[in-house]
Amino acid sequence: MTRAPWVTHFGFTCTPFSKTIPAKDLLDRASHQEAVARIRFCIAESSLGVVTGEVGVGKTVALRAAVSQLDQAAHHIVYLANPTVGIRGLYVTIVRALGAVPRGFKAELIAQAHDLLAAEEHERRRRVVLLVDEAHLLEPQQLEELRLLTSAEMDAQSPLALLLVGQPTLARQLRMGVFAALDQRVATRYQIAPMDLAESAKYLQHHLALAGRNDPLLADDAIAQLHKASLRLPRALNNAAIAALIAATTAGKALVDDDCAKKAVAELTRD
Repeated sequence: MTRAPWVTHFGFTCTPFSKTIPAKDLLDRASHQEAVARIRFCIAESSLGVVTGEVGVGKTVALRAAVSQLDQAAHHIVYLANPTVGIRGLYVTIVRALGAVPRGFKAELIAQAHDLLAAEEHERRRRVVLLVDEAHLLEPQQLEELRLLTSAEMDAQSPLALLLVGQPTLARQLRMGVFAALDQRVATRYQIAPMDLAESAKYLQHHLALAGRNDPLLADDAIAQLHKASLRLPRALNNAAIAALIAATTAGKALVDDDCAKKAVAELTRD
């Protein structure tokens, strides 16, 4: 495989800041650890949890980390990446994930989903974990259906653990009076915070070390520049760091200095 010039220039063993980094190798910053702990709690209790945060703060990363720690034989993960599929799409996703062919009529489909969920819990002794990403895009009718799913046994026990993960507007939406019945079922809610400067510096060093470089490659003033430009968000910091490394490679430098960081920021922020 041909490597990018900047990867070769810095002698990386792999491309840093990649999306394919295993969950076990991700940096455990405090807010991320707290989010994972809340998610694990909801799964253990078969309850409803809400995790929010700005775009690129690491919500899906927290989901990956939490799920990677589960006993796969005792859990059945159902992941809905895009909830803009309507009510029927919601149930079709659940039914297909549980290994069945969705029935045609809506009433039959809903009954089928409930039967499959009950079978997983009582017959196979597996806990179904429904992870709804981008949950701020859920329609009001879908939220009501999710409430009904969590109260299938007259409030005695939920047939699944449900995690709603989305942007901060999700938390505000759930607190609207029309969603009071669902909001009251939320066992835990948590908003993942952006990184402070020290966390950004640690994050950058951690990812560079994963790529084989344990020595400092970024000057302190460059880190401060990238931290500010990324709005303290990991995904944006990944992009800014790569742009700065490319700028340093183009200039023939072995260290990302303030000038390289400024060039990267200008490249990422121009219209």
